Amino acid sequence: MTDFFKHLMHEFELPLGNPVLVFSLILFIILLSPILLRRLNIPGIIGLIIAGVVIGPHGFNILAKNSAVDLFSTIGLLYIMFIAGLEMDMNEFKSNRNKSLLFGLFTFIIPLGIGFPVCHYILGYDFNASFLTASMFATHTLVAYPIVSKLGVSKNQAVAITVGGTILTDTAVLIILAVIMGNSQGNLNQEFWIRLGVSLAIFSAIMFLIIPKIAKWFFRKLESEKHSHYIFVLAVVFFAAFLAEVAGVEPIIGAFVAGLALNKLIPHSSALMNRIEFIGNSLFIPFFLISVGMLVDMSIILSGPMALIIAGTLSVVALLGKWFAALFTQLIFKYSKAQRQLIFGLSSAHAAATLAVILVGYKAGILDENILNGTIILILITCIIASFATEKAAKKIIIESDDDTDSRVKANGIQNEHILLPIANISNFEKLLELAIFIKDKKSVNPVSILSVVPYSNEVEINILKTRNKLEEIVKQASATETKINIITTIDHNAASGISRISREIMANIIVLGWPQRIGFIDKLIGEKVDSILNNTDKTTFICHLEKPLVLHKRIIIVAPPLTEHENGFGLWVTKIARLAQELSIPILLFCNVATEKAVERLFKKAKLSASISIKLFTDWDDFLVLSRNIHEDDLFVLVSARKGATSYLNVLDNLPVKLEKHFATNSRFVVYPQQYANNISREQYNDISAEPLNKGIKAVQRIGKDISSIFKKNDNE
Repeated sequence: MTDFFKHLMHEFELPLGNPVLVFSLILFIILLSPILLRRLNIPGIIGLIIAGVVIGPHGFNILAKNSAVDLFSTIGLLYIMFIAGLEMDMNEFKSNRNKSLLFGLFTFIIPLGIGFPVCHYILGYDFNASFLTASMFATHTLVAYPIVSKLGVSKNQAVAITVGGTILTDTAVLIILAVIMGNSQGNLNQEFWIRLGVSLAIFSAIMFLIIPKIAKWFFRKLESEKHSHYIFVLAVVFFAAFLAEVAGVEPIIGAFVAGLALNKLIPHSSALMNRIEFIGNSLFIPFFLISVGMLVDMSIILSGPMALIIAGTLSVVALLGKWFAALFTQLIFKYSKAQRQLIFGLSSAHAAATLAVILVGYKAGILDENILNGTIILILITCIIASFATEKAAKKIIIESDDDTDSRVKANGIQNEHILLPIANISNFEKLLELAIFIKDKKSVNPVSILSVVPYSNEVEINILKTRNKLEEIVKQASATETKINIITTIDHNAASGISRISREIMANIIVLGWPQRIGFIDKLIGEKVDSILNNTDKTTFICHLEKPLVLHKRIIIVAPPLTEHENGFGLWVTKIARLAQELSIPILLFCNVATEKAVERLFKKAKLSASISIKLFTDWDDFLVLSRNIHEDDLFVLVSARKGATSYLNVLDNLPVKLEKHFATNSRFVVYPQQYANNISREQYNDISAEPLNKGIKAVQRIGKDISSIFKKNDNE
């Protein structure tokens, strides 16, 4: 019994050495600190940093800095930078790259301009020490980015330019670090500059030219191996971080560049993106935040007035520099106060790059212990202030954007949007489901409804059970994206009538169908199922053939007929295609006439759609195939058609889907049939019509068909 207690006491000796116990403790901290601090209205990030201070070697010494903690914290830091690159709206970034460049200049020059005189003339440090410390003020770490991501404002323009500015200023500072180190060692010569330039050029070529091609090949060849996608992405992140280190810059630059390189291949609503964010936010990023807290030594404050003065001076200068950078950015680009506060919150936290600069300078003998200790206090103060500022600003922006979009939501019925996805072929269904998830508006309270129509037969109940079992895998896939899925199995005489009936019952406003396959005489005899669905419903209908995964497309080509802007479903299909383009980070090229061009431009402005779109005039519908010279293999071709009797209906539209199938066989293609009438009109028109006589007639025809087939079977047997 005594040996047992000795063994138990040994396990709990401080600092803890048992890796299982250490991991368990950190997991409990990650679990409990945000829950406890939420009651006090304090951001969870601060709780993790404070927990790191308490359990760290300078606190109660419960946990020592070791290789395992260092590894996980490094992964967490790389993860923050990778997710920042991955979540960046590339269309928004490209259109605002000059704004990012200007903010990057402000957030670099202003802290440097304030910091150098303070360090050199007030604190009395030499040129190298003053310049290196001042460059540290220019850096910032996106410690508060998980708050922005969690609250769903990562697509805001203020976030885009801050993230862009972060990478510019951090790269500049880390290059300055390399230059000052070379200067202090006397190695600042022509060979140094050539080596740095060539290594960065090779790194950029590998990341932006080679890695995306490998990723496309991997995602195409292993489309069904979902777990392999995550491992591949993680491998790319760490390989990129290593390459950046070899090139002479910090690994965080490599992780961010990896996010940019894979940005177009990992849509924000995809299952893979959800897995990346889930694991990062649950495990790796909290580890990093705890490790930041473990660096803080509170006893420094008691060690003497000089340490306290330097720590206070560094903190004030760092925060002032970032606040002025955010203020000038707001004034020039006319941002709101909330956006200014968001820019300040995201850019004011100092952690990773700051620590890298100061530690390298300290080890090289350029900086003294007071600067090192003052910087560690600065990290704690700036991380706390940044977290509060970011959360407050993000909530303000959500309220402002909700007020702006309330009228649009009501007008378009987004909250009641309901997508119906009839299933005919399980093998091709995964891509259609992914499409439905991408175009679904996140404000909609309705799920994506998957419908399977089971025909009448003696074994109808067994067939329903079989169908439901097949759909289980589909539900698992959708649940990985956290999208609500509703499975509907119904009995009807044929698929078309079942789809038409259910679409009205659930009040769906979008139907997504697979491309029809002509399989023989019977289909021609009873009429195409798709035609029957179009004739019996007035929902906006997407008929889709996806030749390859959606993420592998480079452009969306839309061809719209004259007067399509007068159809009731015009706004809906334009919004959905724009949303798809935004998810895939690809541009839209629209062929239409002048009136449609103006209507689309008005809609983009009114609905604040951020997808990149260019428009070309097209009126020669008799020579439709002339468009083939503008269409490449990686394009997604969208033909906007119309039902007979619609305002935009043309006779030539009837033959175009067949031409698409024949002449663009290697392309992914959609045919869109916009809703023609308002919902209330179509319902009022058909409210009093009973389907009872029709159902009886269909049953009678089916019985006659069975009798005829039995006669032929008897003849064959004879």
